[in-house]
Formats: sequence, structure tokens, C-alpha cells
Amino acid sequence: QLQLVESGGGLVQAGGSLRLSCAASERTFSRYAAAWFRQAPGKEREFVAAISWSIISTSYGDSVKGRFTISRDNAKNTVYLQMNNLKPEDTAVYYCAALINPNTREIRSWGQGTQVTVSS
Repeated sequence: QLQLVESGGGLVQAGGSLRLSCAASERTFSRYAAAWFRQAPGKEREFVAAISWSIISTSYGDSVKGRFTISRDNAKNTVYLQMNNLKPEDTAVYYCAALINPNTREIRSWGQGTQVTVSS
């Protein structure tokens, strides 16, 4: 069973940076598109970014465009989210996911999440 484990969350001041990692338990992860989502308290889960299995295609939510960058290393079965110029409104639990269908964002597997807190 494909398992995903996020790491790299923490507390950072506004304007700072963090890099999240998502490590997969199986090499089959490289066959899936991957994505990051986030959920703030009292809010619905929000799409952040996605990347194709081939690394050719990426997409971003409007609120993070120009500040966040998604990447992956298929040799390491790992997806990354580089977050720059963080804002207090970026505070949330961040989840990675393997996507069955990148167009519909149908989820194959979720990670357990990692907390990101941005102080003002």
C-alpha cells in the first residue's frame, strides 16, 4: 500500500521560507502525479500545487503562485514544496497526495500532514 510521509513543517516568521518533503513508501509513486493541499482551522482543504509524474507539468493555486515551487525526485520517491515569502494566511496543515487523475485531482493516497505556522 502506497504510504506518504510529509516532513519539514514548523514555525517561521512572515517573509521566511520552508521546504516541505513528501516521501513515498513505494517506487510506484513515480508513476503518479503528485500534489500538495492545505487545510487551515475552520476552512476546507485547499489545492496548493501539483506536478506530473514526468515533471514536465506543474500547476498552482492562485494564492501561492510566484511564491511556492513544487518539484520531485523520482529516484528518491519524494516530492517537495519550496515555500518562499510566507504569509500568516499560509498557516495550515499541509498534505501531500498521489493523484490517480491529475485533471480531476482524484486522490490515490494521502499523507498524514505537517503543520506550518507563519507568525506576523
